[in-house]
Amino acid sequence: MSARELPSRQTVEDFLYKEAALLDEWRLEEWLEMLADDAIYEIPPTDVPEGDSRNTLFIIADDAVRIKSRVKQLLGKSAWAENPKSRTRRMIANVRVLGADGENILVTANFAVYRMRYESVDTYIGHYDYKLVRRGEALKIRERRAILDNEALRPHGKISFIL
Repeated sequence: MSARELPSRQTVEDFLYKEAALLDEWRLEEWLEMLADDAIYEIPPTDVPEGDSRNTLFIIADDAVRIKSRVKQLLGKSAWAENPKSRTRRMIANVRVLGADGENILVTANFAVYRMRYESVDTYIGHYDYKLVRRGEALKIRERRAILDNEALRPHGKISFIL
């Protein structure tokens, strides 16, 4: 893929803003439509952010099947950690299209996700690394890695929603 074939930063920003809105609005079925068939969603541990999920214990390391299962669970009644659902607000910034690796479009963006639940606000700060692919005219997420700057998940304890 040549540089002229890369999507513009504006196109990628709009795509990431749409994703953030769908997640904040708990429109998770629509969010699934933004994913490639072979999608991966990962959150590495805070002490090994560059880790590999094949040999490091990750906070989340989901393939496409597990992502769909997670969404079904979150939208159903069995996800007690998200019943009632958290309210979230995502701030996406410093979106950069870094280049290409084969058909993958490499993108990074900073995030701050505020989670409101039971009269408290938890803040998750970090950056996303994406591998996007074109499917027809549409961009799809092949890989979504949320790398936290938080040193630990305290007081959060866990991540029970799509970060």
